Amino acid sequence: MVVMIMLVMVIMAVMMVVNLMAVVMIVLMVFVMVVVTVVVIVVTVVVMVVIVVVIVVTVVVMVVLVIVVLVMVLMVVVMLVMMVVMVKVMVVL
Repeated sequence: MVVMIMLVMVIMAVMMVVNLMAVVMIVLMVFVMVVVTVVVIVVTVVVMVVIVVVIVVTVVVMVVLVIVVLVMVLMVVVMLVMMVVMVKVMVVL
């Protein structure tokens, strides 16, 4: 009789431990899932920010290149005008 009660107690204790383990496992799984989702969200946000920064940098570089080309063209036009003016002055003289 006492042995039966002891066995029942041991079985109950084992069941409790198994239940606790299962609860802990479930909590850990949920925690891991949440952490993974947060990490994925953060990574996607960082990647989007990097893409936006790259696009902005490329646009700025293109604008700077266009400005440089325009300045060079203006310089060439000014040089040509100067040459023409010089030639006219020489002819007049």
